[in-house]
Amino acid sequence: MKKALVWIGFTLGLPAILIGLWWLITAIAPNFFFPSPGEILVTFFQTWFGPRLWLDVLPSILRFGVGVLIAIVLGIVLGVVIGLNRDLRSLTEPTFEFFRALPAPVLIPPLLLLIGPNDATKITLIVLAAIWPVLLNTVEGVRSSDSVQNETSRSYGIHGFNRVRYQVIPGAAPQIMAGVRQALPIGLILMVISEMFNSTAGLGFAIIQFQRTFAIPEMWSGILVLGLLGYGVAVVFRIFERRILRWYHGLKDLENAS
Repeated sequence: MKKALVWIGFTLGLPAILIGLWWLITAIAPNFFFPSPGEILVTFFQTWFGPRLWLDVLPSILRFGVGVLIAIVLGIVLGVVIGLNRDLRSLTEPTFEFFRALPAPVLIPPLLLLIGPNDATKITLIVLAAIWPVLLNTVEGVRSSDSVQNETSRSYGIHGFNRVRYQVIPGAAPQIMAGVRQALPIGLILMVISEMFNSTAGLGFAIIQFQRTFAIPEMWSGILVLGLLGYGVAVVFRIFERRILRWYHGLKDLENAS
């Protein structure tokens, strides 16, 4: 019980302080462009618990989910293949470094020309941005696999797909999950950016429309939706990661306890 109270205190303490300061500032010096937390909260329920939930929020979540899922699958598959082949790593490294250095938003104009202003463009942009941390972390995790495990697999005649399934991927799993953790906020950012260009629906579109029409509380409420969405994604990922890497976190707990 005491541990739970401490966790709640640490989790909610800083947000409560920041909201209190925000409330105090808006009470002392009201500003049209900086509404109070109470006004934003009222607008949040009025704006997003209605048609906009189905027209803007859920389509954005769907595009984000599809884009990130494709990026994760492609990143892991390509990362395993490249990580297991030294020559392929040397061949692809310069190309990967070039494309990784490109800011994803600069790809919006060519994607609009090649694919058109539709959901496929938005999903493609998310994939092209979110794939890199998964891919590069997977390559590094596979490349640095434990030499003792490699020798053990050879001794027991474990080769091909079985070696990848039972030795390579489990050994690289901590780094793969680290890449996925980095990919999630990148995908969320690109989801919003892609919806601000040639779009008629979505969270990014709604926020930019509110800004252009000076619907300031609605704009801030949209930012609140994004923050809650990002927090929810982080919580779900943390639960999923703990289940996937139970052995890894258990080992870390033992090391910390000793």
